[in-house]
Amino acid sequence: MINPVLSEKKPVVAVLTVDDNVRMFRGNRSNFRDLVKTGQELDCPVYVLTAKDLKLSAKRVQGYLFHPEEKTWKKHWFPLPDVIYNRIPLREDEKKPEVRRKIDEVIQHESIHLFNPFFFNKRRLFEWLKKGRATKTLVPDTKKMLGPKTLTTMLEKYGSLYLKPESGKAGKGIMLLRLDVNHPRPYRLTIQGKKRRNIIYRTAKLPLLWKRIKKEAGATPYIMQEGIELTSYHGRHFDMRVLVQKNGKGIWMVTGIGARLAGPKRITTHVPQGGSIEDPEKMLLPAFGSDMTTLLLSRIKSSALLIAKQIEKESGFLLGEMSMDLGVDTDGRLWFFEANAKPMKFDEPHIRKKSLERIFQYSQYLYRQPKHKP
Repeated sequence: MINPVLSEKKPVVAVLTVDDNVRMFRGNRSNFRDLVKTGQELDCPVYVLTAKDLKLSAKRVQGYLFHPEEKTWKKHWFPLPDVIYNRIPLREDEKKPEVRRKIDEVIQHESIHLFNPFFFNKRRLFEWLKKGRATKTLVPDTKKMLGPKTLTTMLEKYGSLYLKPESGKAGKGIMLLRLDVNHPRPYRLTIQGKKRRNIIYRTAKLPLLWKRIKKEAGATPYIMQEGIELTSYHGRHFDMRVLVQKNGKGIWMVTGIGARLAGPKRITTHVPQGGSIEDPEKMLLPAFGSDMTTLLLSRIKSSALLIAKQIEKESGFLLGEMSMDLGVDTDGRLWFFEANAKPMKFDEPHIRKKSLERIFQYSQYLYRQPKHKP
């Protein structure tokens, strides 16, 4: 007897990016290679497609395949995709009118499914989570950074604030502001500089502080967020990076949890900023002991699933995956800091393999469903 799962027709999956004059297309090539290889292993047709080459009225489109024997990408003709996995690498590329138009056309298309159509905006994420009964307690107090008056009001309330770009990536542009009332220059601003060095700026004058913050922020919109006292490991704070994806039944699942430990004297845990990849259990055990660590890891998983469902509901779009940063404070309370609609690849091999397979399992699920337009 033929196994119906094995004999089921597989969807044609396109990994969406944008064209590049020099390198044919943009994006994380090693990730694209892994996706193509996984699709081939699962007998699922897959190719890399640029927004420019996606012509919805055509029966065939031109896309790219990696040829391992020649270690090169080559252009071929492919059937129009059934499912599109959006991996456009930069916000500025996704915001281009012609790219937005193309994504909107796919969203409105009668049969082609597209998931994760856009990058997330940090401020909007916090607003969405505040609306959920189960998620509002996970959100630190977060407001748009508008001027020195609201900044000092919030700083006096919490004693420390994180200042973050609304559309930041990999910890770039994050600043930490502390108020030390016993110091002659009570405002202490830590700017995460390049080459893993911090810049410390101290002043007693609010106008000077605001001027320095604005010099760093430029025209970029920022949010200000209460500083949470995270649990530390050997004097360095850490948080949890959780990957959640939909499975072959269209249900949100935790694919894996990794810990990220801040570099010495760094204010964020991001690996490009000097952070390191660690085992979650190893990080939690010294502070919480065995039983509490087991409980915390279970709570991290259940909270991540609640967050993913709430973000998808409020976004109004079809989502298939996201990574998120969750922190554990010194009292064992969980906090949400960030979610990413285009997760960077997890270096932990067991998480990586499962994450690639889930993309195709979820694509297969979508392929079987009638298209619902938002």
